[in-house]
Amino acid sequence: MAETFEIIINEHSRVPKYKQIVDSILNGIDSGEIKIGEKIPSINELSESCFLSRDTVEKAYKELRKRQIIESVKGKGYYISRINKNDVINIFFLINKPSTYKMMIYNYFVNAIGTKGNVEMYIYHCDETLFINSLKKNLGGFDYYVIMPHFRDEQSKHTSSTQQVLDMIEQIPKNKLLLLDNTKPNISGEYGSIFQDFEHDIYNALKEGLDKIQKYEKIILVYPDKSIHPYPFRIVRGFEKFCKDFKLDYEILDEIYPDMELQDKDIFITIRERDLVNLVKQIRQKNLELGKDIGIISYNETPLKELLGITVITTDFKAMGESAAYMILKNKKESVNNVFKFIQRDSL
Repeated sequence: MAETFEIIINEHSRVPKYKQIVDSILNGIDSGEIKIGEKIPSINELSESCFLSRDTVEKAYKELRKRQIIESVKGKGYYISRINKNDVINIFFLINKPSTYKMMIYNYFVNAIGTKGNVEMYIYHCDETLFINSLKKNLGGFDYYVIMPHFRDEQSKHTSSTQQVLDMIEQIPKNKLLLLDNTKPNISGEYGSIFQDFEHDIYNALKEGLDKIQKYEKIILVYPDKSIHPYPFRIVRGFEKFCKDFKLDYEILDEIYPDMELQDKDIFITIRERDLVNLVKQIRQKNLELGKDIGIISYNETPLKELLGITVITTDFKAMGESAAYMILKNKKESVNNVFKFIQRDSL
């Protein structure tokens, strides 16, 4: 490591010390104080010089290796990874909305790509015109185009695409195209795709929790019928099929209203965060017990739902982001139905 560069640990900071090491090395690379291909201290050396436990430094180096920032050479030590700038893959990453879920996919993707790719993210807010203009401005400027196709029609309902959208996507060379989260089968050619099968995914996930769900008297899906960022109607179709196949009493609402007529042994499936929050508030206000009197299943996992003990049905965002990176790095052209699962917690 360059003699002028020093890793400084702030003992009073709430930032974990392993993260301070990671950030120091990344900042050193960005500033030019640490050169590509340069050797860095061993785990023991850095542990002694910074008065840190070996486990802390080892955790930092593990994170840097995972992100392909450093590499180990057997018998010699650790080095900053040698990446030829001409070999870096330039990736255009176009998402429909800046939700927690979409950002999780993006972050897992970027971390998995590591130093082998330069990723530029754009957001089109489910708007067809913004989508087309973003692609027009950037067509031909990137090695790969990663796209999440979700759109809002004139009635503010969800649609996977329009003819104008398809015409625009057709202009992307198929060896440079990767569709994420949603897919459209009538795009010509061979291209990569990692998608959710919204209708079958919700059906199969709810089937996993059937024994618990059948203990309630009525199941209610809270599906926002119109939205700036609408949700696929295939979710509703899968829900209805599940209820009919297993002879369950059900209802579909477009939101959680103030002063809901909550009944003992109702179970709700919420999609939007605000509906989940409003429902939990009303359950508490009415002195009902979550998971016993009222059940909740929420669509899409977040760390907060895990912390609060909310049962979820969810795609695996980590798998989607990392699989997308793998397909680009390995130049794969496959169509993959992403993992979707039922995670039971105290709310059911």
